[in-house]
Amino acid sequence: MLSGTAALTQARRIVVKVGSSLVTNDGRGLDAARIAEWATQIAGLWAEGREVVMVSSGAIAEGVKRLGWPKRPTAIHELQAAAAVGQMGLAQIYESSFKQHGIQTAQVLLTHADHADRERYLNARSALQTLLALRVVPVINENDTVVTDEIKFGDNDTLGAVVANLIDADLLVILTDQRGLYSADPRKDASARFISEATAGDPTLEAMAGGAGSSIGKGGMITKILAAKRAAMSGTSTVIASGREADVLTRLAAGESIGTLLVAQTAKRSAFKQWMADHLQVAGKLVLDAGAVRALREDGKSLLPIGVARVDGEFGRGALVACVDDAGVEVARGLSNYSAAEARLIARKPSSQIEAILGFVEDPEIIHRSNMVLVG
Repeated sequence: MLSGTAALTQARRIVVKVGSSLVTNDGRGLDAARIAEWATQIAGLWAEGREVVMVSSGAIAEGVKRLGWPKRPTAIHELQAAAAVGQMGLAQIYESSFKQHGIQTAQVLLTHADHADRERYLNARSALQTLLALRVVPVINENDTVVTDEIKFGDNDTLGAVVANLIDADLLVILTDQRGLYSADPRKDASARFISEATAGDPTLEAMAGGAGSSIGKGGMITKILAAKRAAMSGTSTVIASGREADVLTRLAAGESIGTLLVAQTAKRSAFKQWMADHLQVAGKLVLDAGAVRALREDGKSLLPIGVARVDGEFGRGALVACVDDAGVEVARGLSNYSAAEARLIARKPSSQIEAILGFVEDPEIIHRSNMVLVG
């Protein structure tokens, strides 16, 4: 695990979450200048070999402004309508801002259900991993147009933590309109002290972080503290800082102390792989030949169909399955890209034949190494 400055300087994969008040200039409309500044800084981080994913609020706030409504509504159907209208502008401004640096962007809309359902989780994870490999910056928001409870109770601080877990991020940066965390509300308590560094998940932090969000956004400091706690479960540290700081992302990546750094104490192992390793039940088994066992254990390779000698059990795509050797000893477990029926058809076949056999190809691997954890 990393601590202090190292958590910043050694972060190779970063999730940056920006709040509604910042994105929409306190509800006055999309802040093109500020978004352009973030794009410039993120382009610089990519040039350093870092990968950056954005989680951006602002769709509902921008929709409210475009529709000419005096304030954020409370009716679900109106919130959904505002999100649909505002998301158009949000996608356009990010695309144009990053295009100035020769960087492509992708809009990704998620819901909590995508995280709860393992097949949808796998789809989202694969899509984001592919976009990063293609050097595309994903811009993620909650799919407020089609969800209900997520609009009423959800917040993008939590979504930022979920995305950090989803892609095994090293660092979550939550940019807000506040400097960071204080021991008490500085507007009410003159003795409140600023917290520059603490341990993510420390229960005393939650007591310090009372208070609701702004009239523009939904979060508050408490949602950020809880998001940091969630991100820390997979070894991701979190910074809560003001998005109005000049070159904030560049300076943070260089190790400068800005805002509140909440250091993860969990060793760097993804929550995703921890879940697989700790899961008591698997949906089926893939019996591997000796070559496949060596490829997994010694070379860290993905599992290809040609290395599968037999498929036991019935399971669907995205199911957690065990990989065992010919003696039945578990070697690894992971999420299958194919159902049991499909896996039986392509077992012992080269990946180049998958499409001819099934009529489609999801992936050349039955289990990709990023969706696999070795056992024993």
